[in-house]
Amino acid sequence: MLSIVRNAVSILMFGANAFKLTVQIKNKNMIKSTLKNAALAAFTFTAMALNAQQLKVPAPSPLQTIKQSFALSDISIEYSRPSVKGRVIFGDVVPFGKVWRTGANAATTITFGEDVRIDGTSIGAGTYALYTVPNKETWEIMLYKDLKLGGNVADYKKENEVLRFSVKSTYLPAKTETFTITVADVTPTTANIDLVWEQTKVSFSVVADIDAKMMKNIDIALANDSRPYFQAASYYYDNNKDMKVALDWANKAVEANPKAFWMAMLKAKIQFKLADRKGAIETAQKVIVLAKEAKNDDYVKMAEKLIADAK
Repeated sequence: MLSIVRNAVSILMFGANAFKLTVQIKNKNMIKSTLKNAALAAFTFTAMALNAQQLKVPAPSPLQTIKQSFALSDISIEYSRPSVKGRVIFGDVVPFGKVWRTGANAATTITFGEDVRIDGTSIGAGTYALYTVPNKETWEIMLYKDLKLGGNVADYKKENEVLRFSVKSTYLPAKTETFTITVADVTPTTANIDLVWEQTKVSFSVVADIDAKMMKNIDIALANDSRPYFQAASYYYDNNKDMKVALDWANKAVEANPKAFWMAMLKAKIQFKLADRKGAIETAQKVIVLAKEAKNDDYVKMAEKLIADAK
């Protein structure tokens, strides 16, 4: 009887151990399955995140950078361009009498490659934030030295202004959908910065005082063996300097480059400005011959026009 009980107990213990082992195996399988599912979920989430990062959509107010050669360097402007989209802009979306970042997102920045004058004030070469205060008939334009402010105009501080001045706004009959800044009416020493949006335009002028620097550069260049007579004569002609000196340099340029019809054309224009009409016509006739040989119709037309004006 005792042996039967012992055998029964052994069987029960074996069964219990077998059940425990089965449970352990099942638990291990469950853990493996759980870990596998977690890893798969993490991979899926990461893949979705990467796909989201790689999905590029159009910006509501796209960034634009413009760079204009000006004087002896460049003017660069970086700004975001919001659109009207059926809204009333000035006086509503952009309130009158409040500081505006002059665009969207971050503040607009303007970089001058050399010292300039704006509204009669000297501005050193460098980068400035461009803020404005729009009003119905006039705008205030501000150059701001703190580039970290960005579009957060609530923290705008007047003491960080480098310059503030007023300009009149102009009403435009045609609507401009997207905010636009351009560098317009560029001459060797002046340019206009135009801000246009909706039916409003404001402009301000930038002046570069490069004449003294140019005169010094010309003197240095002409002291070298390879002398840029054409460039020097061109500067004198474009800026109404001494035309007799300009003609002397143009003659030397033409002598060194007898086939250069563009140099001969400059000489003809200088002669015309000196009221030497006969000489201007003779030189322009040579330009026509040289330009035709080079198959350059533009210079042929320019020379023909000068001849007609000189007669």
